[in-house]
Amino acid sequence: MRRALPAVALLTLTACTTGPALENRGEVTAPPGDSHHLTIGSAGFTESDLLAQMYAQLLNRAGYRTSMITVANRELYEPALESGQIDVVPEYAATFADWLNAKAHGADAEPVGSPDLGRTMKALRRLAASRGLSVLPPGRAVDQNAFAVRADYAREHRLRTLGDLGASGLRVRLAAGDECVRRPYCAPGLKKVYGIDITGVDPKGVGTTQAKRAVQEGRDQMVLTTTTDATLDSFGLVLLADDRHLQNADYIVPVVNRARAGSEGVAKALGKLNDVLTTADLAAMNQQVDSWRRLPADVARTYLKEQGLLR
Repeated sequence: MRRALPAVALLTLTACTTGPALENRGEVTAPPGDSHHLTIGSAGFTESDLLAQMYAQLLNRAGYRTSMITVANRELYEPALESGQIDVVPEYAATFADWLNAKAHGADAEPVGSPDLGRTMKALRRLAASRGLSVLPPGRAVDQNAFAVRADYAREHRLRTLGDLGASGLRVRLAAGDECVRRPYCAPGLKKVYGIDITGVDPKGVGTTQAKRAVQEGRDQMVLTTTTDATLDSFGLVLLADDRHLQNADYIVPVVNRARAGSEGVAKALGKLNDVLTTADLAAMNQQVDSWRRLPADVARTYLKEQGLLR
């Protein structure tokens, strides 16, 4: 089994080897590989840990030996993925597409991620292939930005969607990160796409306890969180549906080093998760780790067994 490298070692080694040579960028230069010793990467937050554990356990079931590594910084783990120090990571389609695009064309490059999954995946696969990476098919699970209000507020004003909120004419103070004032998916998009009267942004972070309490207590009317936030019920909050598709297609996708893990065997093993995993499933597993203090490996194993993917 390959020993997981610490982040410091990754930083040192990836400075020297980061995938295809510059003159070969834009074309796939390596045939699909099938190493039976694979390192699975996690970005170090609950959901990424759960996905990485499920990937590892499915690959083990398929006959691969795996080791795990946590590298919280994408600036470190993506070059390590290119170089083969990491072989497989869970990613988010639109976010990763935009990150690779900015890496290739500069921070001011026009975003390629969009609410259209097909268009997003096409752009992502093109950008990934030029770096020796393959992007496997997405499943049904998606972790997008989402907006929640108090359940009684929603009932009082008959709100089920963001479109309903825009049509209501209600004035809304939004608890979110401070970047929300300029991000197109946040306050500007809510105003432009939905006509929501955003009176201000309360800079309490994305989906933080502090932000959700501000809405629970009525100081703010809506909070920016994610579709896999499993704590909303405990704050008396409900999500409003993104009925006009403001948010990008951040479906969960496995990204692999093509030369080491680009085989049909890896794709088949990980593809089994696509047949079962939903956004609600992922939210429930996040809750088990974050609220019930269960280990990600145990939660992942229980889920896979319940779905008939492990014995």
